[in-house]
Order: sequence, then structure tokens, then C-alpha cells
Amino acid sequence: MDIYSALVTFFQAGGLFMYPIVAVLALGVAIAIERYIYLTAARATNQRIWKQVMPLLMDGNYGQAVAVTEKSRAALGRILRYGLDRASGATRRDDVEVAMEEGLMETVPRLEKRTHYLATFANIATLLGLLGTIMGLIQAFTAVANANPAEKADMLSASISVAMNTTAFGLMAAIPLLLIYTVLQTKTTELVDSLEMASVKFLNIITERRGATAQ
Repeated sequence: MDIYSALVTFFQAGGLFMYPIVAVLALGVAIAIERYIYLTAARATNQRIWKQVMPLLMDGNYGQAVAVTEKSRAALGRILRYGLDRASGATRRDDVEVAMEEGLMETVPRLEKRTHYLATFANIATLLGLLGTIMGLIQAFTAVANANPAEKADMLSASISVAMNTTAFGLMAAIPLLLIYTVLQTKTTELVDSLEMASVKFLNIITERRGATAQ
């Protein structure tokens, strides 16, 4: 209960700028949770669709592979469908590769969507904290200017202590947001890399199957 009271006192002492910092933090946390769930689900669905399509590609059963990818809403399913559609009519590997790159270019923005806001929110929280401190110092020096000389030092030190609360709270909000941003960026990069790797494996399988058929 003492910790709760201390937090409430700390927040109330910070002034009005504490509220926009809380709002920024809440938005950042909401986006972070949504992105983490989305990326985790995307990775799971990609792995599932790859396990379904891989044996079909190895057996040369492209028709059934197309049917599987058409039913899937996974990012990898969309990319493979581009490749399979082009592979059915194109004879060159480059043509299939270009089609899959097109699918990848459409998919990547969906994976990176809203993640960059976290870094922006972290900067905004820091700047709001600094702005709150500056405004608090301005009010403190204005109030002290007409105060009793004997009380000026005590009043000024107390006012500065209160004004610094907003900077401290801004940093308390910004640091976790930056850490979460880094984690999500890493998770997104790993997911994009896995899509690129799956695309290369798909192209190699198609090329090998065509080579074997030609022989």
C-alpha cells in the first residue's frame, strides 16, 4: 500500500503533463500487444502452411499445392501462390522469382505495420517529460520571484523537485517502449527472413523438378 501511495503522490506532483505521457504509454502498449500477437500468429501459420505445401512440391503435385495456398490466409501462402501461378506458365526461374518478390513486397508492409509508432511514442514521451519540467521550472521561478527571501531556497528546491517528476516519468515510459520496439523489429526481421528463405527453397524445388522432368 505504501508503494501505491508513493506512485499516486509521484504522479499527482508531476502536474498536467503526466496525463499525456500516460496516454502515449497506453497507446504504445496497446500497439505492442497487438503487433506481438499478430507476428506470433503469422509465424505459426507460415510454418503450418509450409509443412503442408512442402511435401506436395517435392512430389510435383502443384495443383493440390495451389488449392492449399488458396485456402490459406498466411503471408507465406500468398507468396507461394504467386510463385505457383507464375510457375504454371513461365519456363524461366527469373519469372517465378519476380512473381514471388512481388508477393513479398505486398506482405512485408503488413508485417511492419504500426511497429515504427513505438519509437515515435518513446520520443514523444521523453519530449513531453522535458516540456513538463521546463514549464514547471518557469512556474517555480515566477512564484519564487515575489516570495520572502528567507523562503526562496526552500520553495525553489521543492518546486524543482516536483518539476523533475515529468522528466522522470517520461523516461520511465520511453525506455520500455524502445525495448519493445527493438523486440518487435527483431521478430519482424526474422519473419521476413524466413519468408525469403522459403521463397528460395520453393524456387530450388521447382528448378530441380523441372530439371528432373527434362532428363
